[in-house]
Amino acid sequence: MLLKEGQRVLFQGDSVTDAGRDREDFFGLGNGYPAIISGLVGAAYPGLRIEFLNRGVGGDRVKDLRERWKADCIDLSPDWISILVGVNDCWRFYDSNDKTEPDIFERDYRYLLESVATIGASSIIMEPFFLPLRGEMESWTEDLGPKIQIIRRLAREYEAIYVPLDGIFASAATRREQGFWAEDGVHPTPEGHFLIAIQWLSAMSIAI
Repeated sequence: MLLKEGQRVLFQGDSVTDAGRDREDFFGLGNGYPAIISGLVGAAYPGLRIEFLNRGVGGDRVKDLRERWKADCIDLSPDWISILVGVNDCWRFYDSNDKTEPDIFERDYRYLLESVATIGASSIIMEPFFLPLRGEMESWTEDLGPKIQIIRRLAREYEAIYVPLDGIFASAATRREQGFWAEDGVHPTPEGHFLIAIQWLSAMSIAI
């Protein structure tokens, strides 16, 4: 197991991470994979007293994380920072013609990881993903694919733990229909959130 006693784990990202969390509750985790991970780790290893925080914000893109990074990451002094962001950088191009260019995406994502490194924290990077429930979503790969390649390269460069969710969800969708895992192709169902949690725990070598 990579977690150590008394460590703080911070989840960051967009609505997939937000999952309806109570913004007024410092320790509010929402109803998604952060709460599942916290519950499973706490139940299996209560003596470790691992603290989990969630600062995901629905609708966020990488640039939005950068803007709030000091208050919502650095000032919280995490030992681990888990990041899942990027699908909105793609989605806004197709629904609002608001494109995030790859070089800007890389610049802002690099800023996040560089900041984490300066405080001595470790990074867990999760791949953004979607399932093409609607025909027009098939073209999203043209925009998100290069961004995923950037994330993979940054993960190698910063020696982060990496969770390849795009491939994992694509594989899961061969076993059960896409809507079973993500109700609109982006936002996970309860089963989708459990799938993320299982993969996160596996990447962190945590046996439950």
